[in-house]
Amino acid sequence: MKIGDLDLGERPLLLAPMEDVTDISFRILCKKFGADMVYTEFVSSDALIRDSEKSIKKLEIESEERPAGIQIYGNIPEAMVEAARIAEKRNPEVIDINFGCPVRKIAGRGAGSGMMKNVPLMVEITKKVVEAVNIPVTVKTRLGYDNTCKNIEDIAPRLQDVGIKALTIHGRTKDQMYKGDADWTLTGRIANNPDIEIPIIGNGDVNSAQKAKEMYDKYNVSGIMIGRATYGHPWIFREIKHYLKTGEILPAPTTEERINIAKEHLALSLKYKGERTGILEMRRHLSCYFKGFPNFKEIRMRLVTEPTAEGVISILDEILDKYHNWDATSLPSSTVYDN
Repeated sequence: MKIGDLDLGERPLLLAPMEDVTDISFRILCKKFGADMVYTEFVSSDALIRDSEKSIKKLEIESEERPAGIQIYGNIPEAMVEAARIAEKRNPEVIDINFGCPVRKIAGRGAGSGMMKNVPLMVEITKKVVEAVNIPVTVKTRLGYDNTCKNIEDIAPRLQDVGIKALTIHGRTKDQMYKGDADWTLTGRIANNPDIEIPIIGNGDVNSAQKAKEMYDKYNVSGIMIGRATYGHPWIFREIKHYLKTGEILPAPTTEERINIAKEHLALSLKYKGERTGILEMRRHLSCYFKGFPNFKEIRMRLVTEPTAEGVISILDEILDKYHNWDATSLPSSTVYDN
């Protein structure tokens, strides 16, 4: 799959942009486990042009995580153009436009998936961003605003016509949020439409190696983007790649492997965020690393409330001591989270 001149190989796996999740530490870890491309947390165009320190910080990209994309969102063309130019200065491989976020504070004001009710404006913004930068522009969106308006098949060629280099489609509407099963039917129809020449990337409910292969085989998408299934589970990329290549299901990591991964993730988080913020932002991942461990509630509570790095490491060592003889590889290799 190629996005412009960027070649990601056959059947690539991409880490979805997720607010407060896909920071540098997590992106580096996912890259290590086989993600072919990663994306920053999505960034508000309005905040970027106001020079918000927090938003500017989100644009940082390290060499070891590349290729990487910066995703921006907004509903004002001029702000989106300026934000794209600011983002381009950080030398990402692509600029991605978020027309898919269903969260009320974003979609409710007409940005994100709220833009699916205003297709002319969506196309205008996309065209102006494409013309404003010298790197590939891609779009991530949904099937439509609600079940009465699944208009992605009409939108896809219009976005292609104004110059985007790839389109990612999440198989739910804005109103569905993350509920119900993702429907890849329309994604598959677009991917197999002879008039569509850009890569179509599928997204939604890929939470195992078997599911990834099914989606590739059934819908003929160019790539797969994985989101919430990566929480505390960055090795999902390794699992999928191994299964696509060999047909074999890798066993889940051992307790010791999970501890080592958690410690590496913590060290990266501390390096880039400092102790206080680094620990706070690790908590959503830490408990997920040990999902399915028996009699874990008390340890989990301590793990997600401990305020110091030394304390977190001590608890991780305690987990290793307590569960070193327990077969963590007997757990399902993938989490129950979807994307």
